[in-house]
Amino acid sequence: MANSSTPLATADRAVARVRKRLTLWYAGTFTVILLLLGIGLFIAVRRQLSRQLDDSLSDATLELARVASSRELQQEQGDSALIDAVDELRIPERSLYLLDASGHPLVPSEAEEWIRRSAITAARRGVASALHDTDDNRTLRLEARSFRTPAGRTLIAAAIADRLELEERYADLIGAFAGAGLVAVILVAVGGSVLARQSIAPIEAAADNMRRFMADAAHELKTPIAILRTNAGVALQRSRAPEDYRSALGSVEEESRRLGVIVDHLLVLARADGGVSHPRLQPLYLDDLAADCLGAARAMAEGKSVELGVTRFEETPVDADPALIREMLLILLDNAIKFTPAGGKIELSIAMNEGSPTLVVRDTGIGISTDDLPHIFDRFYRGERGRKGGNGAGLGLSIARWVAEEHKATINVKSEPEHGTMMTVVFPPSERATAAVL
Repeated sequence: MANSSTPLATADRAVARVRKRLTLWYAGTFTVILLLLGIGLFIAVRRQLSRQLDDSLSDATLELARVASSRELQQEQGDSALIDAVDELRIPERSLYLLDASGHPLVPSEAEEWIRRSAITAARRGVASALHDTDDNRTLRLEARSFRTPAGRTLIAAAIADRLELEERYADLIGAFAGAGLVAVILVAVGGSVLARQSIAPIEAAADNMRRFMADAAHELKTPIAILRTNAGVALQRSRAPEDYRSALGSVEEESRRLGVIVDHLLVLARADGGVSHPRLQPLYLDDLAADCLGAARAMAEGKSVELGVTRFEETPVDADPALIREMLLILLDNAIKFTPAGGKIELSIAMNEGSPTLVVRDTGIGISTDDLPHIFDRFYRGERGRKGGNGAGLGLSIARWVAEEHKATINVKSEPEHGTMMTVVFPPSERATAAVL
């Protein structure tokens, strides 16, 4: 058992590593997607905010030009009207300037060189914009626009904004997105762990099944191997009479046969678990297969003084693998014979039931207890009555259920202790088989 547990423990560690890697992949992939989304969103919002700032500066220059022209037209007081226009407008967080076409500041009376240069450019081109870095590491954004007053003067309206407001919005946006992103990554990590567990669950279940399978197989194989070694050892200890050798060889032969059956069943289940064995469906009659199996089953029944009879035997076309169906029939009949005492009776029925091919094996044997009934199809499971009734390994019904599932059939059992058991297998209707035999 130590040797068999080592690879299983290694498999458990490998599964745990895979689960962690899947969680990291989920979280990492989502983080990358979130990061790319954040970068794209930040660039888009940055452009939008920058465009809004430019639009607000453009609106400010247009409004300043309109108000200055209106004040000059109403008051006709020269530059005093322009001063009143700037004072009247007062746009929050915007610095407003009025300059002449040569870049000389009118309102206010002083302006930095870069503002005057922008005014000259606007006088020449109509509109000008500029960025200016201050000594205190601020960036100012300017837009200048030329216009003509009612008096025929060409003036320049300029509006300046500090880009710090954009940076503050950027910071708020980054902070909000980072907080939401962190929460999202945590949730994804938790959800990824859950998804990883669900993804790995079939593998873990398979590992658990493998562990139980190997432990049960080792337990079942240990007994016949021990008997073989004991009989062979006893026979070889000293010279014996031919009858003693014959008895020892008979015991060896019996245990070898039992060992062979267990190995064959294990091989069938291993191929089924590995997806290697698949049924080769073909149109056939279920009653013909049952007729072939009855001969072997009757020989086993006569050996136990059990009566084997047939109640209904109708033509039942199915799409099935003949080898697998034959194996399932023999398992069900052998099981019924094994747990039916001498003088008991077994009935086989094959008929169409509401359009579905139906196979029924009914016996008057020892029955199955209520506690054992839910587990009879589990591998290596043998209830108390099963251990009393025979020396099987508890694999036959597992194979029978697998054969039924591979044929999309259902296998049901009804049993009452001391009153017998009824196994019913219902196959899906077979249009192809019916058409093939008509």
